[in-house]
Amino acid sequence: MSETASTIQFFTSFSMRDLPFLAEAAGNTLLISVISISIGSVFGCFFGWALYASKYARYILGSVLDIFRSVPLIIQLLLFFNFFPILGIPLEPFAAGCIVLIVYTSALVAQVARGGIEAVPESMRRASRSLGMSYFQDMRYVVWPIGARAMLPAWTGVALGVLKDSALVSVLGYLELLRACLLYTSPSPRDKRQS
Repeated sequence: MSETASTIQFFTSFSMRDLPFLAEAAGNTLLISVISISIGSVFGCFFGWALYASKYARYILGSVLDIFRSVPLIIQLLLFFNFFPILGIPLEPFAAGCIVLIVYTSALVAQVARGGIEAVPESMRRASRSLGMSYFQDMRYVVWPIGARAMLPAWTGVALGVLKDSALVSVLGYLELLRACLLYTSPSPRDKRQS
């Protein structure tokens, strides 16, 4: 056994007293993630339907959504958080993080929803129309139930990605799990709960 192997030390500065603080930070992470995923999914399904239904929306809305999907999330967070105080509208880190994550999630879910709608075979849509269903009945009773099954794996991936991306909100000063852990592991002598 080498001499270096016996000198490995593990980080042990966490204690049971720190668990409430870390649990609060984990709750903040879950809160911002659940809000962003749920509201972003609703908007994303609407945008996905618009992308499917209209050729003009596919070009205009698709271009806007592509911008939000393509620009790195941390840049979106910093630009949004710092732009509104210039206009005289101060934003809390939680509100700014939620708004940016909702827009980001809706841009991702829009493509997932469009793909789910397109996954429904045209023969099923013709069958629903032959039964006398209107367009909205067809969407409600045929397209969305079948398309949702096709969307579920991709939507799950988007939701997990947003849960991981919620750690980026810590750059705005929002106390979530990553920021709480960084405060505890930083070598600063100040009280870690002050930030």
